[in-house]
Amino acid sequence: MSPRKAHLDPLAVGLLLACFVFWGFQQVLVKATLAEVAPVFQSALRLAGATVLLLLWCAWRGVRLFERDGTLGAGLLAGTLFALEFVCLFIGLQYGSASRLTLFLYTSPLWVAVLVPWVAKTEHLSRTQWLGLALAFGAVALTLREGLTVAGQPLQWLGDLLGLAAGMFWGLTTVVIRSSSLSRISAEKLLFYQVGLSAAVLPLISWGLGEPWHASFSAFAATSLVLQIGVGAFASYLVWMWILGRYPATKVSVFAFLTPVFALVFAALWLGEAVTPTLLAALALVGAGITLVNRGARPLAKS
Repeated sequence: MSPRKAHLDPLAVGLLLACFVFWGFQQVLVKATLAEVAPVFQSALRLAGATVLLLLWCAWRGVRLFERDGTLGAGLLAGTLFALEFVCLFIGLQYGSASRLTLFLYTSPLWVAVLVPWVAKTEHLSRTQWLGLALAFGAVALTLREGLTVAGQPLQWLGDLLGLAAGMFWGLTTVVIRSSSLSRISAEKLLFYQVGLSAAVLPLISWGLGEPWHASFSAFAATSLVLQIGVGAFASYLVWMWILGRYPATKVSVFAFLTPVFALVFAALWLGEAVTPTLLAALALVGAGITLVNRGARPLAKS
């Protein structure tokens, strides 16, 4: 394992931007596919496919996934939180716009910023960084209030709350990874704990919800699932796990606030979702929060 770096370098920034652009697009893609593939069943398919790809990748690269290394307990916890995140996310997309739900999903840095310093003393936030997080939180609160009065979407508030829950579970997953032995294992094994457990559990949840299952898809749905599996749930998540193991979790997570911007653009252009002044104001506050969190960073103490 390479030593943890103190700052985001150009490689990390480039990889993060690529991931977040696709994740913004992916939320819109998932919502567009809901008409044909039920939400939790769709998530189960993408994570099962990603698990198969990951196993093939590890066999090719010679990465060991099943040796004893003391990470099973933490891995199962991270996998459970990961599965809960996607249950909330995919169900929430039924009740509101993709751009709004993505904004709430990316409250995960708030949880990371509050909790990680308690377990990683080198990642305490300065006053400037806390101000940045406060701005981002205010943006979320502003948007959540708007969701209570959205015309023609009486359950928008439910989608918003499910988005917040998904963001919480994502943030908690990051905290578990950063504060446990999981931070010392390969990115492949870290991802396997999450997609493997989710692939086993989500079909049961889908079945329990009474979702329809079928194996016949339109060309659009099949293409959507291929992209979600190959790029979304395999390649981009593998990159994300690799970054989490090498860079400060607080800086990496707050950078994710950019994704709602991309989701808003894709949702407006493709799905014709409304771009409200409140949502634009929220995105502006989120952008300001990102700037403050990254500029106000303190140098990490040497180990």
